[in-house]
Amino acid sequence: MSKQGIHTDDAPAAIGPYQQAIRIGDFVYTSGQIALDPKTGEMRNGEIEEETERTLNNIQAILKAADLTMEHTVKATVYLADMADFARMNAVYERYFATSKPARACVQVAALPKGARVEIDVIAHTG
Repeated sequence: MSKQGIHTDDAPAAIGPYQQAIRIGDFVYTSGQIALDPKTGEMRNGEIEEETERTLNNIQAILKAADLTMEHTVKATVYLADMADFARMNAVYERYFATSKPARACVQVAALPKGARVEIDVIAHTG
């Protein structure tokens, strides 16, 4: 099985030695996304709702580049800098997965890149 890198200018460029996503077989694995503005590369630090929305918009753009939608997501992992943001993050997250909820894990971490409050990665299936 060959793997193919996925890239779009509609999501932020990688800030390290990794790809925005990889397609292998019927699956697409996104790298963790934070609230970076794809046009400026600047972090959109703010309220958890704003960061979650920007993060999920970045994921949506990457999936679109792979000819997929959020509906193709089968697994998501959410990393929070503060678990006190859980309910407010969920309120935004739910809008992106209103009709097709993937399996999910959510963990609190000591810190995230660029001072982000949330990071999310997903696995999507092409079928």
